[in-house]
Amino acid sequence: MNSVGEICQSVESIFQFLLSELKLSTSASEQNCRSVADRISKEVDRICTQSNRIQASGELESWALTLAKHRLQQCLHYYKLGSERGRVDLAGTLSAVVYRYITPPQAQSTYQARLPLIEDFLQVFLIESFKAFLRENQLPEGYSPRTLLQLAEYLAFTERYAKRRIPLPGHRTQQLIILRAQTFSQQQPIETPVDIEQAAEGLSGESENSWSAASMQQVREQMVAQEPEPAEDTLRQTIIAELIAYLDDRKQPDCADYFILRLQDLPAHEIEALMNITSRERDYLQQRFKYHLIRFALSHRWELVHQWLEADLEKNLGLTLQEWQTFVEALTPQQQKLLELQQQKLSDTEIAQRLGCTIAQMQKQWFKLLEHAWEIRNYFS
Repeated sequence: MNSVGEICQSVESIFQFLLSELKLSTSASEQNCRSVADRISKEVDRICTQSNRIQASGELESWALTLAKHRLQQCLHYYKLGSERGRVDLAGTLSAVVYRYITPPQAQSTYQARLPLIEDFLQVFLIESFKAFLRENQLPEGYSPRTLLQLAEYLAFTERYAKRRIPLPGHRTQQLIILRAQTFSQQQPIETPVDIEQAAEGLSGESENSWSAASMQQVREQMVAQEPEPAEDTLRQTIIAELIAYLDDRKQPDCADYFILRLQDLPAHEIEALMNITSRERDYLQQRFKYHLIRFALSHRWELVHQWLEADLEKNLGLTLQEWQTFVEALTPQQQKLLELQQQKLSDTEIAQRLGCTIAQMQKQWFKLLEHAWEIRNYFS
């Protein structure tokens, strides 16, 4: 095991590495970079010191550098996104993780019914995360992120805090945020609607689960400020939530779990371990998920997905002018009529009536057209 002197030397080298990278990659002040580098290096040291596995490995310096690089990468990710987009990105990541675990008390767990509950849950969870951030970094209660780098540091900490693995009976583990979401969902009153406006104002009260007004104010200022969200980020979150709901409606919970893990950029072997499946089973699951993803993108919510991809009808389904002309000329008269009616933004019922076919037949034909356009885009990209 490393001596105290070797550990101190390792901490100092990690600090200097982080400081150098932060000064190089951000426009933050020297003092700002120093304070953030100091907090991250101390967190890395604490993990390496408390982990029996790391201590037993005999590779403390290697582990420390790996952990430091990971935290630096997360911090710079949110820093580059900026204050507004960083908050939106974190909210989208956490929402996707907890979506399946927060269900309204009503029988119909629709997408629209879950959204207010998820917003309410995240407000409470972010306060818990902020308190943990202050506690673990030994910061005063009045501390609040003031600079972009400080905010990025907190957003990165919150993502890691949410994904901490908590040991459970039977040698199992679960992410902290999922356990919190399950508890939150179970505590919802059966018939009492959640007052989101009250939650946004601070959820004042005297119960053991209530939070101080000062902490709520700090988090609200930094995380849930009433700013207009970028349209593309809002659209991305909507698509993620609706795809998960789509998979749930079709009794594909394993596909939804696989999608959630993919959103977290986990490698294949970690997905297999978390889902307790073999490589062959994961390959099969991936193919099944791909099938449902295509159905969702080209049929169920084709307008939403194509808008997000900037490939909607107003932009010729993402084709160049030459590709579009070739695409249209290859259509049959019936298909060209279908395309014209879709461009007029008529309902499926109206289009089917004008074409003299059933809605199912019309949707099948439109699926084929979108699929063909998709193939053209992928072929030439």
